[in-house]
Parts: sequence; C-alpha cells; structure tokens
Amino acid sequence: MRLLPRTEKFYHFFIEQAGLIHQAAQIFRKAVENGPSSLHEAEMAIARLEQKGDEIIHEVFTRLNQTFITPIDPEDIHSLASHMDDVLDAMEEAIHRIVAYKIPIIPKPVVQVGGILENCALVLQKAFAALAEDKPLLEHAIEINRLEEQADHLIRAAIADLFETEKDPITLMKLKEIYEYLESATDYCEDVADALQNVIVKNG
Repeated sequence: MRLLPRTEKFYHFFIEQAGLIHQAAQIFRKAVENGPSSLHEAEMAIARLEQKGDEIIHEVFTRLNQTFITPIDPEDIHSLASHMDDVLDAMEEAIHRIVAYKIPIIPKPVVQVGGILENCALVLQKAFAALAEDKPLLEHAIEINRLEEQADHLIRAAIADLFETEKDPITLMKLKEIYEYLESATDYCEDVADALQNVIVKNG
C-alpha cells in the first residue's frame, strides 16, 4: 500500500505524442506533394500513428486518475492531451477524405498547409521539450499561433477561390471539406499552444 502521494512527470507522454504528430505531418506533407500514388499508403501510416496516439492519451488519463501530485495542474494535463489528440484526429480525417474522394490533382493550398502543419508539429516538439526541461517556451507558443494564422489566411483564400472558379458543385464540396479539416488541424495546434501559455501563466 502506498502511504505517500506520488508524482508523475507526464512530460514523456507529451513528448512522445508530439513526435507522433510530427511524423504524421511529415507523411501528410510528402504524400500531398507526391500526389495520388502516395496517398493510400500515407493514409494507413497516419491511421497507425493516430491509434498509437490514442493509446498514449488513454495512458495519460489513466495515470492522471491515479496520481495525487502532478507537475502541473491536472486540468492543464487533460487539456494538453485532449488537444494533441485532436490534431492527430484532424490530420487523419483530412488524408482519409483526400483518398476517399479520389482527388485527382492535389490543390496547391493543400500542399502549402501541409508544410505549415509540419512546421507546427516541429515547434510543438520544441515546446514540450522546453516544458520537460523547465526552459522558456513562450516563443514556441507564439510561433504556433503565427503559423496557424498563416494557414488560416491560405485556407480562406483557397475556399473563396473554389467558389469563384470551381464549376462542379460536388468537387467544390469535397475540396471545401478537406480544407476545413486542415484548418481544424492547425486550429488544434493553436489550442495546444494556448494550453501551454495557460501553464506558463499558472507556473510563471
């Protein structure tokens, strides 16, 4: 029987999850750059990463329920884990729809946002490494917010262009939905950054 309260670092779970997000973003970006021949394999690879991510999040929540003392507010641990899970889910949904809808030519904005997602994922890795080492991480959170805004502008312009130039309503709906999932992925990255800033405020 454990008489003393125990503490769990949790940081290694976040670092592992950030690594999965980065892998998924890399796979996505390379697949949309290479075109339809690479997409099915990328979809399966990202699905496997998403499943691993689910296992990590489940472990985080299990440990959280069993731990008396946590390095940061339990509410923040839950928020960080949930938003990171959302990022992987949105990427999986985006690649799934590109495959399912049999998009013959990947639009340039999809490739551009894929690159932004990869950059966001890289910054997330740096941010969680900084959190684990008790180093400043505000600059990383700010950079993720900047990248999200960049993606937002790209996607808004792409959707506006769709309504102006795409004559086939079915194709328009398919591409709009893909753009919206990509926007969700970058929005969720920003949610992680906002949760990190909340940690900074509470523990500064």
